[in-house]
Amino acid sequence: MLTIGRLASYAGVTIRAVRHYHQIGLLPEPERDASGYRTYDAAAVVRLIRIRTLAEAGVPLARVRELLDADPETFAAATAEIDRQLRTQIRALQEHRRRIALLGSGDSLAIPKEVIDYLERLRAIGAPAAAVEGERDAWILMAARWPEAIPAFMADKVASLDNPKVVRLYQLIARIAESPEDDELLRETADLICDLNEAAAAHGGLDQQDAMTPDAAFIGLMDGFADAVHPVVGRLRELVAERGWTGWTVMEKREP
Repeated sequence: MLTIGRLASYAGVTIRAVRHYHQIGLLPEPERDASGYRTYDAAAVVRLIRIRTLAEAGVPLARVRELLDADPETFAAATAEIDRQLRTQIRALQEHRRRIALLGSGDSLAIPKEVIDYLERLRAIGAPAAAVEGERDAWILMAARWPEAIPAFMADKVASLDNPKVVRLYQLIARIAESPEDDELLRETADLICDLNEAAAAHGGLDQQDAMTPDAAFIGLMDGFADAVHPVVGRLRELVAERGWTGWTVMEKREP
């Protein structure tokens, strides 16, 4: 007869595990010797090894008892189902690993690849870091609210970077970052923003805004975010309004 320590040693588990299996009913309580100590026979070793093997294979303890007492056909069906579940979990973990690998930097967190590519283009044309970070955070919000619209938005945004006036706008923004009190610079920037809006409106480039306009609360959130991230936005909005345009995230031509 074996002590609990020797049983655990032979089966390759800890004494604590043996006691736990007793508590949950997987391993029957053995007889005790005259001193009150548990004593185990070979059958207990065999059962404990089977419990350990099933647990190490990923079988939930709640199902181990079922498999220990199952006939061959039931055992085969149950293990096939467990294997299917494990394969599903493995695929999920592999997807998590893929997403972690894609992160690389903070830019990749919570935004689609289309936005990441766009941010890289912004850096390439000389947009200041603060502007890129502000756009990144704004697109995190946009992607959460309108995920299905992001590919179309990004296609237009990337295409717009081929426009010299858009590149010029980001160059002005870079200068504003260094001279935020330069009102002449802000006026030039406001003029350019309005010129770009006029051109976009003439070619239907503002049509995508229609999908967002009904959600006034979210647009207000985005406008407030822009004000908080870029202190000069408030002044630019005033200048743009003087030129007949309202809003910021969604800009509209004010009726005369």
